Amino acid sequence: MNEQTWHAVDDWFSDRLIGADEALDGALAASAQAGLRAINVAPNQGKFLHLLARIQGARRILEIGTLGGYSAIWLARALPEDGTLVSLEFSPENAAVARANLARAGLSDKVTVVTGLALDSLDAMVSDGTPPFDFVFIDADKRSNPQYLERVLKLARPGTVIVADNVVRSGRIADPNDHDADVVGLRDYFDRLTQDARLDTTAVQTVGSKGWDGFAITVVGG
Repeated sequence: MNEQTWHAVDDWFSDRLIGADEALDGALAASAQAGLRAINVAPNQGKFLHLLARIQGARRILEIGTLGGYSAIWLARALPEDGTLVSLEFSPENAAVARANLARAGLSDKVTVVTGLALDSLDAMVSDGTPPFDFVFIDADKRSNPQYLERVLKLARPGTVIVADNVVRSGRIADPNDHDADVVGLRDYFDRLTQDARLDTTAVQTVGSKGWDGFAITVVGG
């Protein structure tokens, strides 16, 4: 098995289970044209997030890391008519691309893209008494995951689902000699997850068009 095979399998699933989608395909094309890095979730992973949010019955979703809005489209489509999604993005340029992509997808009324440091935006939401979110997707700089988790838990409720992306790092998460800041941040993230009795977590490795990585999935208890 090799990466070519991983790509082929992802394409096989995506062709049969998703197919062509004008809004999603257009978002990827616009992001590429704007020079954004191709670090969005794969199409089948986007649908995985979409289904998780639907299964959970999410009405309020928080996303940390918007990029070009690809995953935001998938998540917003899981919301009911009166549902809302708040997505946090550091880069004004990325946020502008995302807003345009969301508008073309007909989702501007459901999604708010907030620009600035995510930790500052999260602190502001906590300070403002923002109602809890039902589903949270963390997909930004991994070194800050522990701090994101700390804030997210203040914006969660019993039953909130938290999904963190890119937690395997091509296996580097399990290499004790790897001291990259993102890997260290992820280890701290997992330590905090296991130390908090309210949280129940598992992690799943993935291979595919995005290489070897994986998700962590957490449910907040009472």
